[in-house]
Amino acid sequence: MSKRENESVDMKTKVCFCIGWLVTAVQIVMSVWMVWLLKKNNMLPNKLLIIAAVVLAVLIVLCRFLMKKEIRLVRFIIGVVIAALVCGVLAFAGGKVGKLTDTLENITDAKEETTKVGVYVLADDPAQSIQDASAYRFGILAQINRDDTDNAVAQIEEELAENISVVECNGTTDLADALTSGDCRAIVMSEDFVGMISESEGYENFESGIREIASYEWKTAVKKTSSDKTLTDEKGIFTMFISGIDTYGDVSTKSRSDVNIIAVVNANTHQILLVSTPRDYFVPLSISGGVKDKLTHAGIYGIDVSKDTLGMLYDIDMDYYFRVNFSGFEDLIDALGGVTVQSDYDFSVGSYHYTKGTNNLNAEQALAFARERHSFAEGDRQRGKDQMEVIKGVIQKLQTPAVLQNFNELMKGLEGSFQTDMPYDALSNLVKDQLSDGSSWNVKSYSVDGSGAMSSTYSMSQKLYVMVPDQSTVDQAKTMIQQVINGETLE
Repeated sequence: MSKRENESVDMKTKVCFCIGWLVTAVQIVMSVWMVWLLKKNNMLPNKLLIIAAVVLAVLIVLCRFLMKKEIRLVRFIIGVVIAALVCGVLAFAGGKVGKLTDTLENITDAKEETTKVGVYVLADDPAQSIQDASAYRFGILAQINRDDTDNAVAQIEEELAENISVVECNGTTDLADALTSGDCRAIVMSEDFVGMISESEGYENFESGIREIASYEWKTAVKKTSSDKTLTDEKGIFTMFISGIDTYGDVSTKSRSDVNIIAVVNANTHQILLVSTPRDYFVPLSISGGVKDKLTHAGIYGIDVSKDTLGMLYDIDMDYYFRVNFSGFEDLIDALGGVTVQSDYDFSVGSYHYTKGTNNLNAEQALAFARERHSFAEGDRQRGKDQMEVIKGVIQKLQTPAVLQNFNELMKGLEGSFQTDMPYDALSNLVKDQLSDGSSWNVKSYSVDGSGAMSSTYSMSQKLYVMVPDQSTVDQAKTMIQQVINGETLE
């Protein structure tokens, strides 16, 4: 071989040597990055994390062996290709793991919720802004939700740089009457009260007869739970309030809670009990001093009030909450490609028809299914059962390849539409425990019952439809809750 040929071979060897070590370095960095992401994600059991690290190390050694400069060019190319493929897979998987971690960190450990208060005038009033109404008398609620009202009034006065004239009303319909009668020309109240007033007899046209000229919102702290339970605790038991709020948009907004389900989880026995409480249940709120109200109204005063009210009803401490709004619900179902639910009846809602038995539903159909109550003799009780059916359908779909096929859409649907105060570590330990154990869960559901009546409530002076609790069903729910907590198997 000539000197020039030797120099050419040496040059090729040097180039291969440099390329080989560069590719190996990239592979090492990508592998370490992936292990770090999995460690940060904290959902993979330690033994699986070690296996993943060992597999990645073996792949590094294998590719390095194939790319040794003494090896022939074909084997070198094979080593480079394998290393490149490994790096590509790691980049793709790492992106998914990172996105999952970021999304779950954003929806967990929620510390704030949003309060929205509006200023309303009659629809034909000339005022178009708060400045136009500066000389008006403003109606406010004397006691109900007073802290939020006072905060809004303070913001109004700051914006106007002057004090406003106020007239106090004892109840929400009294506030509506003051506006329509001319006792005041503007009213200040939580935006959610507008819908509540319009549901009262004689006030059906209230919402269409008023107009919002200003809106004020602010963040308030959610009471930190005293619990820090995870599935690695000695008992491995926790309770969670699942709330579906009556709103679209920001999930942190205080709003009526249409879905009120308590999940009692026992990791030792792999049991989950879902207890559904009708939205119209007539119970004392935690802030009402013993005065009864519809359970759904508790959400207007914040997630803490809903949690504490249910805790009072069932004599338990609520550890965490999980909140979803309608837009988040639809996004999740869309990302999963629909859900399968079981219906107890044939019925129709608008243009949607549901058959008794199995139904494959898209997002809009699933939402209508979960919200419907007027088609059933059992009303809200049947709706609670259907809501739990949808939850089961979502859980089942989350175990299918649809999760990976629509991963980005699923993460987008979760972020901003779901909120929980369950710490990230508690949630990740839940997943880790399941991956480590692999046992199936025994999921049971129960709905409390009651009878319909008309009554005034803490939030509304006008009589509304309420559901008077059947104490025997409440007692049965208490018994089942304690059975799960005590580790007894539910039949």
